[in-house]
Amino acid sequence: MATHLSITALSVLSAAFILVAPAMAQTKPATPATAAAPASAKLVPAQSDIAFTFRQMGVPVDGHFKKFDAQVAFDPKNPAAGKVSLSIELGSATLGDAATDAELVKPEWFNVKKIPTATFQSTAIKALGGGKFEAAGKLTIKGQAKDVVVPVTLAQAGGTTTATGAFAIKRLDFNIGEGEWKDTSMVANDVQVKFKLALTGMAPL
Repeated sequence: MATHLSITALSVLSAAFILVAPAMAQTKPATPATAAAPASAKLVPAQSDIAFTFRQMGVPVDGHFKKFDAQVAFDPKNPAAGKVSLSIELGSATLGDAATDAELVKPEWFNVKKIPTATFQSTAIKALGGGKFEAAGKLTIKGQAKDVVVPVTLAQAGGTTTATGAFAIKRLDFNIGEGEWKDTSMVANDVQVKFKLALTGMAPL
C-alpha cells in the first residue's frame, strides 16, 4: 500500500510540474538580443581627398585640404547604427599658390591660430538604395556649428570602400571671409565641397 501511495504521489507531482512548467517558461524574462557594433574602417589618406570650389569675381577657384582624418564605424546593411566623424586641419588648405595660401590661415578666413580644426559629426545615417546613403550631422568651422545633410555613394573594389559625395555650404554661415571679404560680389557666398574617402575594413555592400 505504501509503495502504491508513493507512486501515486510521484505521479501527481509529475503532472503538476508538467502543467506549471510552461507557465514558468512564459513568465521568464526574455534576454534582449544585442546587435554588434559596426566594425571600424580605416582611412587611406593617400587615396582620399577633400576639395572645395568657390567663385572669385565670377571665376571658379579650386582648392583642397592636404591633412584630415576620419573615424568611420559603418555597416552598409545597418546604416542607422553607423557613426562618422571627420576632422580637417584648416591650415592645410591650399589653392595652389603660396601667397594666397598664407592669407587663408589669417583671422579673416580660417583663423587657424585660434581654431585650427573643422569637424563633421554624424547624427543620423540612412540608406537610399543602390549604394547611396544620406548622412545628417553637424559641421563646425571657426566655432560655428550648422546642420548639414551629406549625400554619400559607396563603391567597393579589392577590399577598399570608396565614399564619394558633394554638398554646398554658405561661407558666411561660418564667418569665412570677414571684414571687407563679406562682400559676396568679390567672393561668392556659395562653396561646393567634394570628397573622396578611401576606407579599408568596411563590411560588404
